[in-house]
Amino acid sequence: MVPVSYYLLLAAALFALAVTGIFLNRKNVIILLMCIELMLLAVNFNFIAFSRMLDDVVGQVFVFFILTVAAAEAAIGLAILVVLFRSRRSINVDDLDTMKG
Repeated sequence: MVPVSYYLLLAAALFALAVTGIFLNRKNVIILLMCIELMLLAVNFNFIAFSRMLDDVVGQVFVFFILTVAAAEAAIGLAILVVLFRSRRSINVDDLDTMKG
């Protein structure tokens, strides 16, 4: 059996990679959304690891709810990006800071 510490180290590495991606790349909105999804994946690893360690399925059920919300967030975020790209011809974060009414 794989120790829980391995899962926690993997989750910490994924979370650190996502935070690094957000701080290093502030230009592309798609990469920012991918980094947020990676953060949610790291949190899900923690839920599953502790759920396995405690022999409780509540953490795994909670992961299903998080994945559902993350999928909806990604779909809505990409739809907004498509609309913004059609009107602005750019997905640069600096170009999207001013909105027209």
